[in-house]
Amino acid sequence: MAAEAGMLELPFTCDEQLTRRMRLRFQSLQQKNGRPQDGEKLLRPNEHIYRVDFIQQHKLRFLRWDVQLDRPGKVTVTGTSQHWTPDLTHLMHRQLLEPVGIFWKKLGAKEVECNEADAQEFGERIAELAQIRKVMYFLLTFTGGLEPAQLKASIVFKV
Repeated sequence: MAAEAGMLELPFTCDEQLTRRMRLRFQSLQQKNGRPQDGEKLLRPNEHIYRVDFIQQHKLRFLRWDVQLDRPGKVTVTGTSQHWTPDLTHLMHRQLLEPVGIFWKKLGAKEVECNEADAQEFGERIAELAQIRKVMYFLLTFTGGLEPAQLKASIVFKV
């Protein structure tokens, strides 16, 4: 949690079980020569499902992202709509939210960079969605050689 009073820091946690289940769906379709449902989003090898558990849902005001990358590369954070219930339905492209948060670290850089305007808008949207969701799922795409073990990310709200 954020050390400062009046702040709530919520970590992004890799949902390995859900990521594995979604990869099995892809493998199953391949083995059966099957086709995904119209508009279904299948996970690529560099994509993982993360979650944020909202221990408080109301009166959250987005403050900032806290993203740390251990090495150069890029991570794209895409939110999912409240209509996706992973235990009941497959992830559909229409359930992926915009804007996305794109965070990167250049070779030799110490700080992680992002598109500030999109990151701000995305954070504010998450604060709104938190009012109706106890858990929110995210699709994280790792590129430039970056892997999940090299990411530490959280979202900070004013409460």
